[in-house]
Amino acid sequence: MEITEIRITLRSEPKLKAFANVTFDNSFVVRGLKIIEGSNGLFISMPSRKAKDGTYRDIAHPINNEMRKKIEEAVISEYKKKFKEEGPGTSEDTEDIEETTEDINDETIEESVDEAEEQE
Repeated sequence: MEITEIRITLRSEPKLKAFANVTFDNSFVVRGLKIIEGSNGLFISMPSRKAKDGTYRDIAHPINNEMRKKIEEAVISEYKKKFKEEGPGTSEDTEDIEETTEDINDETIEESVDEAEEQE
């Protein structure tokens, strides 16, 4: 499975740096990945939903570390290119971001940071 497109939408929030949409094999897209600044640098948080018990669960995620690393490296690389071109702030490309942004708050970002730090 190859990554054929990555779209980055920059954000101007302290920890949430951008959203990413990743297309695989020109035929399957995963929207709503978050690029987050954690205490150990940038990392990717997969799209998630709040469960009835108040916890957040990934709705799409890689099954093995090899694929996670491949996605994370590609997305962060594209983020750095876009950031270098446009600088900080919110990108003009806001297609499909409004509905995703409603689900994001400081609690979900903090939970993503905590999970990433536990995996290290």
